[in-house]
Amino acid sequence: MAAAIDYEAFRAEVRAFAETRCPPEIRAVVATYRKLSRKVWYPWQRILFEHGWGAPGWPKQYGGTGWDLKQRHIFDEVMAECDCPPQYHHGLRHIGPVILEYGSEEQKQRFLPGILSGEDWWCQGYSEPGAGSDLASLRTMARREGDEYVVEGQKTWTSHAHESDWMYTLVRTSKEAKKQQGISLLLIPLNSPGISIRPIRTIDGWHHVNEVFLDNVRVPVANRVGEEGGGWTYGKFLLERERLGGANVAPALRNLERTRELLARELGGERHELKRAMLEERLLLAEAELRGAQALGQEAIAAVMEGRPLGLLPSVLKLGTSVTFQHVAEVALDAVGERLAPRFRPTDAAGPNADAPGIEWVQNYMYSRVRTIYGGSSEVQKNVIAKQLFGS
Repeated sequence: MAAAIDYEAFRAEVRAFAETRCPPEIRAVVATYRKLSRKVWYPWQRILFEHGWGAPGWPKQYGGTGWDLKQRHIFDEVMAECDCPPQYHHGLRHIGPVILEYGSEEQKQRFLPGILSGEDWWCQGYSEPGAGSDLASLRTMARREGDEYVVEGQKTWTSHAHESDWMYTLVRTSKEAKKQQGISLLLIPLNSPGISIRPIRTIDGWHHVNEVFLDNVRVPVANRVGEEGGGWTYGKFLLERERLGGANVAPALRNLERTRELLARELGGERHELKRAMLEERLLLAEAELRGAQALGQEAIAAVMEGRPLGLLPSVLKLGTSVTFQHVAEVALDAVGERLAPRFRPTDAAGPNADAPGIEWVQNYMYSRVRTIYGGSSEVQKNVIAKQLFGS
């Protein structure tokens, strides 16, 4: 019988590691809400990898830690509390688990080591113009020619495609079957002939997302995960795990704590007393929401560990925490808005506005708008909840 895990001792171990091994310059990027990119993520992933903590959610056989779900949650929570970056998710938490579950042994040996070490960077090719929340309507086609697929189409909102090596991509391999049954999952190298990537500019001024055009791109059949036509199943497997990320509210609580500190600095003294009190009340209400989400997150973790169905919990968590994070960002913007709202920090963090005190809160507010869109929009979550409560 396995010995019981001392979770508090584990939490202390993770905290000691985070505080001593995460470089100060990386923690500063997180603490000041600067853009996380491959340049920041890669060295941190290497440190974790060399310590044996490169893949908290993977089995030991493939380089993972073998931790249970509660340990993985503690790891994520403590890292957020210590301003360490969250691990880059597309490889480790998205396509990696899909390959572990559905990929061939050859695919596991080929793709998992690069994800684990951070050498290979991945992005997600799901959404298309006209097929975002409704993935069953995707139109990117892949016709088979011998041992290859020839892929033609377009993907959009492709986060980090401009700094990635690979794209895991849902494509239509059949028009004959039901829409969901004609979809397959391909792993496509982004240096393939016929691929072009164009940036989509967003309100925060940063380069996050892209359009990816595929013009007769040849992909080996060996790069198909699982069975032809099984992509809908694999895509759902990925998204269901992505949405449980709402169980970790530590980043939102850290943001709330910093926002309280901001109010004290920005709105100190009798002159701002009324405004400060109003904003503090809004933060108190947001904290109540986050504490409730924290309790729901603990329930979701317990349900998974005990083999109970999650039901509505992932959607409820995603819906609630994304909106509450936006509410906190709105409080921060209200605190600095009169002084800073017309000013933006340039993408390269240089120029006359780069060092304006508090400018990061304007950037943080702009970026927070996406939280009710990515990972399943609020509208999608409401539909999921309604369907489970009231039926189709």
